[in-house]
Amino acid sequence: MLNPLAEELNRTISDTNPHVFEMLSEKGKRIYFPTKGILAQTAEANGKAINATIGIALDDNGSTMILSSVDEHVVLKGKDVFSYAPNYGKPELRNVWKKMLLKKNPTLKDAPISIPVVTTALTHGLSAAGYLFIGDGDTIITPDFYWENYSLVFDYAYGSKLRTFQMFNENRGFNTDELRRYLLDGPAGKKIVVLNFPNNPTGYTLTNEEALITKDIIIESADKGNSVIVFVDDAYFGLVFEEGVFKESMFSLLASAHERVLAIKFDGATKEDYVWGLRVGFVTFGCAKNSPGFYSALESKLGGSIRGSVSSASNLGQSVLLAAYGSTTYENEKAEKFAVLQQRYEKIKEILNNHPEYLQTLRPLPFNSGYFMCLEVKNGKAEEIRRLLLDKYNTGVIAQGNLLRVAFSSTPINLIEKLFDNIYNASTEID
Repeated sequence: MLNPLAEELNRTISDTNPHVFEMLSEKGKRIYFPTKGILAQTAEANGKAINATIGIALDDNGSTMILSSVDEHVVLKGKDVFSYAPNYGKPELRNVWKKMLLKKNPTLKDAPISIPVVTTALTHGLSAAGYLFIGDGDTIITPDFYWENYSLVFDYAYGSKLRTFQMFNENRGFNTDELRRYLLDGPAGKKIVVLNFPNNPTGYTLTNEEALITKDIIIESADKGNSVIVFVDDAYFGLVFEEGVFKESMFSLLASAHERVLAIKFDGATKEDYVWGLRVGFVTFGCAKNSPGFYSALESKLGGSIRGSVSSASNLGQSVLLAAYGSTTYENEKAEKFAVLQQRYEKIKEILNNHPEYLQTLRPLPFNSGYFMCLEVKNGKAEEIRRLLLDKYNTGVIAQGNLLRVAFSSTPINLIEKLFDNIYNASTEID
């Protein structure tokens, strides 16, 4: 079934030139631009005194978070700016990122993994890998709280279908039982799983115990004869604010887990290094049964997908990052930005603890990491509350189903208390 937005675009094309409409592939007929999703809601919140919609990190003075080691290198040599970058990415950057990846994920140790391939940020990486592994009729298993862009990247582009399971169990932990049921359900065959931690929209990351259980479930599925492809979406990697939470990527547990498990890590500088506009991401493969030629073949296939879409990622963006990674102040600057986000996270925890009355109308979902947290609206009227926040309280948040997603990444700490007060007051006005 086509999305109504896609149907509208198809009618426009067909009414103007039916010959061109017939030229569209079935994928082309399914694709659309989400004019009524997060992007539209963010646009409506522009100019509001409090705007907790956009998923970027801002300093408390409202300016974009920037690392000095990145900002100071915007003047570069011509060859690092104006010439094409290689289709797979600059070799030196690929090698540096792999070294950083191994340092940040010590569980990998000496596990043989591929050399990361550079993409035009993480979304493009998901799409490029989807080109290789996702076809019409494939089912993708993922929690019911997921980034809405998965629908565009996977379902509408490649004809798959998201099959969601309830993310949290009755103990407000990750629902490993449901994941196991979905992975073992039905006859043996290809299983595709998307894991995104820290999760967008909930801001939840698996505990150490949950991460190991999840790994064991995936191995169990592979032992049953399933071929399991795990898309590990690490868009918010590194932003974990609590002890006992798994601080590495799930890729580190899955890259050598089983010969029937192919783990694919999607990450990048966008959130890890506060450079949303540079659009530099990476895709890395890991499998227990491998060889250099095996990984080279996968990289070549991915490179072909990249070549056939954007040709290559930004040379300028890659060059800026290479310069920053060589800076002696890079690590300290990252730690400073992390501290700002953690302070906001802790402020929210304090506010929720000090205001039990919020529970009359709102219920926070578990969160421990990332950019966001979510409030479940008990009367289910999240969109009505969002509209009231815009119109009466000069405040913007994102409504998704019966949830309000709050981006503390872009909310100054001195406005967080007012933000939650506004949300609560608005929720009490909607019957």
